[in-house]
Amino acid sequence: MGVMQVHGYPYSDTGSTFIVEMHEDVWRRAGFDATDRAAAAPGASDERAVERVRELFADALDGHRLFANNSKWLNFTTVRNERWHHGNLVLIGDAAHTAHFSIGSGTKLAMEDALALAACLHEHPDTEGALTAYETERRPVVESTQRAAQGSLEWFENIGMYAHQEPTQFCFNLLTRSRRITYDNLRTRDPDFADQVDTAFATAQGLDTVAPAMFQPYRLGRLELKNRVIVSPMDMYSAVDGVPGDFHLVHLGSKAMGGAGLVMTEMVCVSPEGRITPGCTGLWNGEQRDSWRRIVSYVHERSTARIGLQLGHSGRKGSTRLMWEGMDEPLPEGNWETVGPSALPYGPGCAVPREVTRAEMDRIAAEFVAAARRGAEAGFDLLELHCAHGYLLSSFLSPVANHRTDEYGDPLENRLRFPLEVFDAVREAWPEDRPMAVRISATDWVPDGNTEHDAVEIARAFIAHGADAIDVSSGQVTKDERPAFGRSYQTPFADRIRHEVAAATGTAVIAVGAIASYDDVNSLLLAGRADLCAVGRTHLYDPHWTLHAAAEQEYRGPGAEWPVPFGAGRRKPPAARTDAVRPRLSLLRSDPADQAVHLRWIPAPEPAPVP
Repeated sequence: MGVMQVHGYPYSDTGSTFIVEMHEDVWRRAGFDATDRAAAAPGASDERAVERVRELFADALDGHRLFANNSKWLNFTTVRNERWHHGNLVLIGDAAHTAHFSIGSGTKLAMEDALALAACLHEHPDTEGALTAYETERRPVVESTQRAAQGSLEWFENIGMYAHQEPTQFCFNLLTRSRRITYDNLRTRDPDFADQVDTAFATAQGLDTVAPAMFQPYRLGRLELKNRVIVSPMDMYSAVDGVPGDFHLVHLGSKAMGGAGLVMTEMVCVSPEGRITPGCTGLWNGEQRDSWRRIVSYVHERSTARIGLQLGHSGRKGSTRLMWEGMDEPLPEGNWETVGPSALPYGPGCAVPREVTRAEMDRIAAEFVAAARRGAEAGFDLLELHCAHGYLLSSFLSPVANHRTDEYGDPLENRLRFPLEVFDAVREAWPEDRPMAVRISATDWVPDGNTEHDAVEIARAFIAHGADAIDVSSGQVTKDERPAFGRSYQTPFADRIRHEVAAATGTAVIAVGAIASYDDVNSLLLAGRADLCAVGRTHLYDPHWTLHAAAEQEYRGPGAEWPVPFGAGRRKPPAARTDAVRPRLSLLRSDPADQAVHLRWIPAPEPAPVP
């Protein structure tokens, strides 16, 4: 039938709540959809379902009785309100908001609401001011908790994806499901368990050495990466006539010397008309190829990193100003004609593209092939086809941007046709021994756009055509999007694609998006949510972020080798007065049992029976 689980917790000395949860497909296969109509009445219980639960969970109940109390099937309702007060009426607790019971936050949130409300009423002389202050103070806290609860809810809804995991990894995945508890959190509380997780990960990967997950090697196709950190593609808008210069050499070279296993270029455009801005790099001529070769050679000679090429075409998002001069705004002069699957602009104020013809699609595919060949000549180790973020190939995939009525528009099978044609042509031109990845937008973040369900099928199609990796991003397909931003907010999409499609085929999955700490990277990898992690803005803040992460974790090994000239800096610099010998300031030494951090309670072994 599938996986069923029980959420059980005591409400008194003699009774416990017993909540049964399962995926709808499992629910139907188990026959729970044949509900007694009488159970729909207010206050009535679905006795037929209760009896079935008694049968299925007889071993867990172990002879205990199961009581019904308005017990019936439902989907958990997350309550959100646009306003929490009106006049002198104010909402707190579950009336204002709910969060899934699996994070145990309902009572806590309600008490915090009450405390904040009382404080605001005390601090403000007028009711309206007090209630506005209360909502302003509490809403960000509640929304953050709801995001964590949503992650937990979705994890339990899809628990069947993880049932195959080795027990230690499954436990770690369970404990970190909301992404608010991380590897470092668990290590603080239970170092023995953290050691087990590290060992289990190394064993499952067939590795002889236990190390932080981010510094374990990875084989991507035939490409060996020293660690699992990728410098994410980031547009710099600093090229002249598509030619990368000294800026790009320093930008990419510093990231390579900074310890990342794979450094990705920005989106390199296949034609002048395929640029986003006049400052975008390209690969449509030999001068550009030779400039890229200089950068690739530097990375290979001065670091142990690999370097990847991201190829793309701007589509309807082209002919715009440099980002810092007006993002997505058309050029004041010198515009070029943009094309898209349909004559639909990216958003208000954006240029309206011309619907690309079939003959032009063949020409654009040929431009991708020519650029790929130049990239191979430049020495790039990997090629990523950019099918995300609303650029040309992404626009073909999205029902928001693609309204064509020919064989390239609707349904998804047709919308995939042109991106797959380009992929196949590039794959044939790209050297067989070098891997190819595809970046996709897993959701358009609008009701009528692609969803995570579509993303699974999109990934499945590219994998079937030979993709070695799926780089899972999201959005930027339409200005109407409403992303649910948060820490590592795109990871659930990568998680689903990995477990539903990629893992079974040996295809790598790359997680990206607001992954800002080495703790996040380790946690995502150890839980099995991704094989590699792409980190972008953090590398802009600190080009040597990966090496510094190794120093923070006191790791030394092949996954984070410092450039020889930088070797003296491989230790974390001491903070002020860390070398001082501190005097004893207490008469009695503190009891070792008095610890500031809660540690897991571990029962002592039972004494051996006396013979």
